[in-house]
Amino acid sequence: MIALGRTVLMAVLAMLLGLVIGVLVGFGRLSKFAPIRAVCAFYVWLIRGIPVLVLLVLFFSGLAAAGFFRFSDITLFGITMSASFQAAVLGLAIHEGAYMAEIVRNGIQAVQRGQIEAAKSLGMGTFQLTRRIILPQATRVIVPPLGNDFNHLLKTTSLASVIGVQEIFQLTESMSATTFKTFELLIVVSITYLALTTVWNVIQGLIEARLRRHERDEQPTTLFAKIGYYLWPRGDAAMERR
Repeated sequence: MIALGRTVLMAVLAMLLGLVIGVLVGFGRLSKFAPIRAVCAFYVWLIRGIPVLVLLVLFFSGLAAAGFFRFSDITLFGITMSASFQAAVLGLAIHEGAYMAEIVRNGIQAVQRGQIEAAKSLGMGTFQLTRRIILPQATRVIVPPLGNDFNHLLKTTSLASVIGVQEIFQLTESMSATTFKTFELLIVVSITYLALTTVWNVIQGLIEARLRRHERDEQPTTLFAKIGYYLWPRGDAAMERR
């Protein structure tokens, strides 16, 4: 259970930090200042071109070997986070941030230009325009790929075992070396990852059903109806709006 909790915590922390990076870089990609656009574009190009595994090893071992920075264990609120755990969270977050930046950028660009111009004509400033016009509409476009990205991140955390993070895959490898029940343990860890992603799919489905509730004349009221609406969307949803 400790390894499972560590896996989920690692994914959540990496996702939150990656989301912050993605929002900043996503807005930076659309900045009117060319140097900011160039720096953000370079970050996206660089990080998306480096495999996650290489990035994790680079942060944990490469920085220390070069003498730039060495992670050390820290304790926050009574919880000890190992050096390898910190490096994994940072590496995953930086990797996710590059992909989230493109998701955020596409979401912002999906907002109709006419609405932005109308809001400016009403005297809205940049912050007010972003909070009231851009973000509410961009969120509907951002959430689905963002949810899929987190689903992928949950499985990508298994790569952290390479730098010594005691997550469920690393624990499985250790147990298989002592019990010699490799196949059985790999089946168990596969089911565990499947359960994690299934739970997240349900949560994502509820979020998307709420964001798309205006697209249906008949709103799903029960929990199972909302999940079903996400898993099996009706093809005539567009016709119902006409």
